[in-house]
Amino acid sequence: MTYNQYAGSPKLRTRLQAYLERGQGAPILLVGEAAGYRGARVSGIPFTSERQLSGAGPAEASATIVHRVLAELGLEDSVLLWNVVPTHPGTERSNRPPSRAEVDASSPFLHELASGRRVVAVGRLAQSALGAPYVRHPSHGGAAEFRAGLQKLLG
Repeated sequence: MTYNQYAGSPKLRTRLQAYLERGQGAPILLVGEAAGYRGARVSGIPFTSERQLSGAGPAEASATIVHRVLAELGLEDSVLLWNVVPTHPGTERSNRPPSRAEVDASSPFLHELASGRRVVAVGRLAQSALGAPYVRHPSHGGAAEFRAGLQKLLG
């Protein structure tokens, strides 16, 4: 079972709705694994930390790298960020891979978001869930490979 950061937070639901509306016309969908404990679990926006949105709160390394690379490649306005599982599997201080049941439960909305967009999987779980082209996840020393993969696929 995942932690649904949106269930008890009108602020996060409003923030997510505004984000999805702004990205409605984005031709590219970049899909990660799941909401991270310092990222979307707190901010409500995939691959985004609260610190990036408000200047306060936790920072998240992968979010920082993703946004930096998208800016460097001039893709910020062309990409909608999402996760295979938009809610947070894990605890307040840890992440865990989502279960097959969690992936399956999230699949209908993911496929709706992917419709009509070029989809890029960030990490192997996203690749297996979507069958989309893959780029290495930027965590654990993968920033350069993440950038090179995006540049090759989208540059």
